[in-house]
Amino acid sequence: MTSTTTGYTLMAVHAHPDDEASGTGGILARYGDEGVQTVLVTCTNGELGDAEGGAKPGEAGHDELSVARTRRAELQASCSVLGVDHLEMLGYHDSGMMGWPQNDSPGSFWTTPVDEAATRLARLLERYRPDVVVTYDERGFYGHPDHIQAHRITVAALASTPVAAKLYCTALPTSSFADFAAVFAEQGEPGDGQTHRPTEEEVAAFMQIATPDELVTTRVDCTRFADRKRSALAKHASQADNTAFLRLAPEAFRKVFGVESFVRLQDSTGAAVPEVDLFAGLR
Repeated sequence: MTSTTTGYTLMAVHAHPDDEASGTGGILARYGDEGVQTVLVTCTNGELGDAEGGAKPGEAGHDELSVARTRRAELQASCSVLGVDHLEMLGYHDSGMMGWPQNDSPGSFWTTPVDEAATRLARLLERYRPDVVVTYDERGFYGHPDHIQAHRITVAALASTPVAAKLYCTALPTSSFADFAAVFAEQGEPGDGQTHRPTEEEVAAFMQIATPDELVTTRVDCTRFADRKRSALAKHASQADNTAFLRLAPEAFRKVFGVESFVRLQDSTGAAVPEVDLFAGLR
């Protein structure tokens, strides 16, 4: 990490430990190396993720307190790899996937009033005064309730405390499917050693979460930092979903995860789009 500081601050608001690595690992590493102060806000403890050994919620061996401790340690290790300057945890209870009974459990992030959580986030906005804020879109990327809630509280906090010049949501461009398909056709489904052609169902699932290219405003080249992103994701070893992508060869990982894409939701700089820099118009 560079010792040079630019005076700018980037804040990423995520739902769970590991989201910072998969969604914004590239920009956190890149901008941190450029001297931008980086702040990560993680909204939940991730209690409903996998336990060590792969046990799911409700299965033998899954203890929420133990999972939360493990995931916090993994998060701190990931932040170290990415060079994150400040980690803030709001400490809400993981709500689980959409439709799980835990969605409505008392204390879950999903049931927390937006204004209440937004007030806490607004205090962090006041403290760090970020120039750029990044979170999920209103769909929560793939419909996860905690991702949706993170979007809602971020928008509400910035409405009450409009310190940031720019707000972005993460995006997976429709056109990136070609790269994913090519990698898996060449290397195979992660870990199985067999070549793989996407099924119609897989194509449909990808397109459901993808963002049409014409809506993507910003693509940041983080190829030089893809290995650090991969290493940060590897720190979240307890989570099986991450393992599949880590089985990709490093060069294949760089190909599909080397560019991070965004939709600009708010801007006071007047910077033209498309952009290749989240700080366009600021420096």
